Amino acid sequence: MNNTSIEQIGCFKTILDPYNGITIEQTSLPSTKDEFEINLDYLIEETKEKRNLVWIYIGINHSDFIPLATKKGFNFHSCEEKYVLLVKRLINNAIIPTAANHTLGVGVVVIHENKLLVIKERISNVGFKLPGGHIDNSEMISTAVAREVKEETGIDVEFESIVSLGHFYPHQFHKSNMYILCTAKAKSFEINIEDTEEIIDAKWVSVDDYLSDESVLDYSKAIVETAINQKGFKCANHQTLTHINKDFELFFPIEN
Repeated sequence: MNNTSIEQIGCFKTILDPYNGITIEQTSLPSTKDEFEINLDYLIEETKEKRNLVWIYIGINHSDFIPLATKKGFNFHSCEEKYVLLVKRLINNAIIPTAANHTLGVGVVVIHENKLLVIKERISNVGFKLPGGHIDNSEMISTAVAREVKEETGIDVEFESIVSLGHFYPHQFHKSNMYILCTAKAKSFEINIEDTEEIIDAKWVSVDDYLSDESVLDYSKAIVETAINQKGFKCANHQTLTHINKDFELFFPIEN
């Protein structure tokens, strides 16, 4: 075995990773359980003296392969709707990168002429709150800000800054939650709720009235006050990273 990044081992196409592990390409899985088991035994034997980890993505269409892999020492690492990712240590104490252990969400402060944009959720027992929600997979923060506000209020906005971060545990799925509070500039002003399944009301309210409303959570009030008094962090993607082949957003303090 050599140290090239891509190698064929049995029927499997494998890719070398920075942890001296190899990942079996999902597209190279055979069609039968017998072929899978024979080739997996061969791969483990060929790599056990050279590599630290073996990763394998098993799609839902090959779910009957999962018991075969776990019997050979593979453990569950993470999953998505259509696949499970399993990993096997080939040496003791090999480092396994942590699976995604948090969800991401955004809350958005939109103020126009001393009016604050707020929403009322169908499932909520508290008063009006800031629009926001989950950041989707592969979605940029600024994109999530605009999407969530549009869905919940019908208002078009443009991302301005990050003003606060919240970290909560436990949250959904036994994960942590990182809550990113942002400000955005309104580009339209007429309320037209799109997500009527979750949102029962949206409106512009006086900032002063919101801050004095006893039904509003103190946390929400603190965020609004911070957005008014602090400039936060702007999105300024640095030119030194423009060479990487990834979507990214960088945030830097707004200068006084």
